[in-house]
Amino acid sequence: MTGTTENDVHARKNRELIDVLRRSKLFRDYERVFAQATGLPLALRPLEYWQLAHHGKLNENPFCALLAENPKTLAVCLEAHAEMIRHAGNLPTTVTCPFGLTETAVPLKLGQEVIGYLRVGQVFRRSPSQVDTNRAGRALENAGASFTPALQRAWEKNTFIPAERYNAIVRLLTFFAEQLSALSNQLLVEEQNQEPTIVSKARRYIEEHKAEKISLLAVATAVGASVFHFCKVFHKSTGLKFTDHLARVRAEAARAQLLNPNRRISEIAYDVGFQSLTQFNRTFRRIYGQSPSQFRAQIHPKAGASKPRRRK
Repeated sequence: MTGTTENDVHARKNRELIDVLRRSKLFRDYERVFAQATGLPLALRPLEYWQLAHHGKLNENPFCALLAENPKTLAVCLEAHAEMIRHAGNLPTTVTCPFGLTETAVPLKLGQEVIGYLRVGQVFRRSPSQVDTNRAGRALENAGASFTPALQRAWEKNTFIPAERYNAIVRLLTFFAEQLSALSNQLLVEEQNQEPTIVSKARRYIEEHKAEKISLLAVATAVGASVFHFCKVFHKSTGLKFTDHLARVRAEAARAQLLNPNRRISEIAYDVGFQSLTQFNRTFRRIYGQSPSQFRAQIHPKAGASKPRRRK
């Protein structure tokens, strides 16, 4: 089984920091005011985020929400998002998806390191013409979908923000990203101080031993607490039962490994600590709303279409 590397631990800490910032009052207040002022959804996401950034959020673009319901068009959207992140660096990066909508990723730094992005967009930056509508229709056809009446209506209602105003919104987000970066260390320290020591120790123990067969008693012993006390404190602090947290940690590790199309899903399931493929599939679907095969097909749609499926 593959152990946890320093890069894995570093990436996990950065994701945890993004979670702390996302739950902070500063971000929640700004997100609310931003939505009221612009009518747009704002998302704060870590570097590795393999879902649509705004899906399910307040003010989500209705056209994009419909695209997310179709695996074929969803794959196109995810590839456009991945392309934006691949080209994103220390400056805001703006792209236009195959359906003609603009989105921007504004980097969030801890020191000189980019740890995540503020995501905004899913808008027109110029008034769409019939040519744009035809282009969107061809993009849907290329994805194996059709321009249904529902999609047509949603397309016509897409938000139009002139380029000059949109660029001003991105500049405002750049200032906010700098403010979040300046406060990131403080917020992380505050979050850690609020979490009981036995919970912090348990998180580290689970992360280091997730690929092994971990028992509740073993974790409680490792942190120096009785099973009853540990369960009570852990659930109060995290909102999750021990078994649910362990399942999420393993599923997250599996999701990272699913990015490699050459690895079999069954191998990944056992490698991260699941005892059966059935258990892995059930847990993955419960947490992410899709099967491991569906997740992999979104990330590697062409590879999935060209290679015969292996028996698991």
